[in-house]
Amino acid sequence: MKHYITGTAIALIVGLSPVASMAETIRVTLQLPETHSLGVNWNDFASIVEEKSGGELKIQLFPSAQLFKDKEVPDAVGSGAVEAGSAFIGRFAGSVPAVDVVSIPFIFGSEAHIRAAVAPGSDLRTTIDNAILKETNNRVLWWQAFGRNIYLNNGSAIQTPSDIADKKVRTYGKVHGWTVQALGGAPTLMSGSKQFLAYQQGAVDVGMTGVSAVKSRKLFEVMDHMTLTFDSAIEFIAVINNNFYEEQSKEHKAIIDAAAVEVEKKLRDQIYAQEAMIVEEMKSNMTVVELTDGQRSQWVEATSGVVDRFVEETGETGANAVTAVKAAMTN
Repeated sequence: MKHYITGTAIALIVGLSPVASMAETIRVTLQLPETHSLGVNWNDFASIVEEKSGGELKIQLFPSAQLFKDKEVPDAVGSGAVEAGSAFIGRFAGSVPAVDVVSIPFIFGSEAHIRAAVAPGSDLRTTIDNAILKETNNRVLWWQAFGRNIYLNNGSAIQTPSDIADKKVRTYGKVHGWTVQALGGAPTLMSGSKQFLAYQQGAVDVGMTGVSAVKSRKLFEVMDHMTLTFDSAIEFIAVINNNFYEEQSKEHKAIIDAAAVEVEKKLRDQIYAQEAMIVEEMKSNMTVVELTDGQRSQWVEATSGVVDRFVEETGETGANAVTAVKAAMTN
């Protein structure tokens, strides 16, 4: 049985106000700026919750990693050091390896496929959300769509898998590292906040990220080319400490749950439209490469072994996750 340090104890250690004195306040840690789509998403949630609760529930957002870095969120929220937060879903892979299924290259055939696979109540979603709760004491409120993976580089633009060979590539998760290895490159795990300086100084040759980060982190200032492989989904999750959640009244829980459903749908509806708009905007700052069908087939073939490696590493749980994703494509 897992034991969790009380929120009050950890809050005192890190210099935050004790949870007990802020019983009606939900503090939220976010690594991205408040102006980013995820920050706007949290503020949408705050507006709904505060209005529906008549001000009995308050949301206090701490953006730009003021409280905790992305990798620290699972422990910070699970322990009660902060009530809620957002983190890249891969940050939970240490406890729930199956979460990395969304990072397998080309496992999703389209935007519609992504939507179906990760929809609330889907087989994949139910399995992953329940596992995260059980293993980390983080209750998943909603999934935050971030877009799809792309590549950045200087020099000659990346078009085919061979263009990654022998290159040092910034990655942001284990499966992304496997993808880079399958392409003949050398993966370097790096947080999103370190990208700009790493690209500026040439610490890596190639970057993996999402389109929105190219704009919000101004990566177009230090990279010349953006290649739209759109090979995997980038998903963040909004989580809340389960002990704090369970302490809420039935009415407050209902307000939180309903608001989560509403803002998840709103963000997912917006994110791909924003992705397309940012791509167009970036064309005035950098070269944008869209793969031909033939080039995409080369990428699919070159990375086809990653799914087998994932199943080998994660066992039955991972295999079930892959099956759930593939089944969503046919439903």
